[in-house]
Amino acid sequence: MTTAFDTNGLPAQQAAPAARTKGSALTRQRRRAALIFLAPMVIVLALVAGWPLARTIYFSFTDATLYNLEYHEFIGFLNFYYLAIDPQWWRAVWNTVFFAVVSVLIETILGMVIALTLNAHMPGRGLLRAAMLIPWAIPTVVSAQMWGWMYHDLYGVINEIFLGVGLIDLPHAWIADPALSMYAVIAVDVWKTTPFMTLLILAALQLLPGEVYEAARVDGINPVKVFFKVTLPLIKPALMVAIIFRTLDALRIFDLMYVLTGNSRATASMSVYARQQLVDFQDVGYGSAASTFLFLIIAAFTVIYITVGKVNFDGQGGK
Repeated sequence: MTTAFDTNGLPAQQAAPAARTKGSALTRQRRRAALIFLAPMVIVLALVAGWPLARTIYFSFTDATLYNLEYHEFIGFLNFYYLAIDPQWWRAVWNTVFFAVVSVLIETILGMVIALTLNAHMPGRGLLRAAMLIPWAIPTVVSAQMWGWMYHDLYGVINEIFLGVGLIDLPHAWIADPALSMYAVIAVDVWKTTPFMTLLILAALQLLPGEVYEAARVDGINPVKVFFKVTLPLIKPALMVAIIFRTLDALRIFDLMYVLTGNSRATASMSVYARQQLVDFQDVGYGSAASTFLFLIIAAFTVIYITVGKVNFDGQGGK
């Protein structure tokens, strides 16, 4: 009977366990190195984000107030009960969900159209890409203040343009009218954050293999069919990531709504509502309950969205 030997002169039966042991040791060493490098970031993140979050969750179970923060009592889920029966809170939830769904939907469609246009070979597309990023580069507070002046019912350029082209007969108070204010806020958000969606979609489009489109052109396949059967499935992972990030950002919207409309019930988001309870009414316990509820909604949405997205990515239930 012939015995096989490896390059080190050991029998094959002994060499395989030795290789596995060496591989396991290398894996453990890499994991330790990764933990060492990640430790500073984890510590800073725990101090900057984890500790305030833990304090907020703790205060949500107390009757703490801003003027008497240190002396408070534990009241259990009473703040969450009052939150559940507060119609203003549920109006803020509806405002936030409506804003997130409509704005992200419009931004995704516009971002796709602009990305497909910029991905085409045409003169000046480098300049167009740079110009596209200008709204995204402007701070949100500055954008909101700028659009607030543009929306002014007496001196705003929006009314001046619409009156000039005959779309309206009289000036509108775009951000003061409860029937128009939400749509005015959504328009500003679409103007500012569509470049973000465009940038991510454009990056995904530029990674697609050109051979697929060459074959589609040779076969005479309709460009619309190529988009839905080839382009869209290939960029779907990047598109899902863009939608997730944008939706999470929209669900916690605060600065845009607060600068444009303040605490208006027609546009107040969950973040605006929580800020009003914490600062204006100085009810730290109740405001913290609203903030905790917002955190739970965003966390649940993230888990569900990632799970559904994983199922759709491979079509095998995430296996």
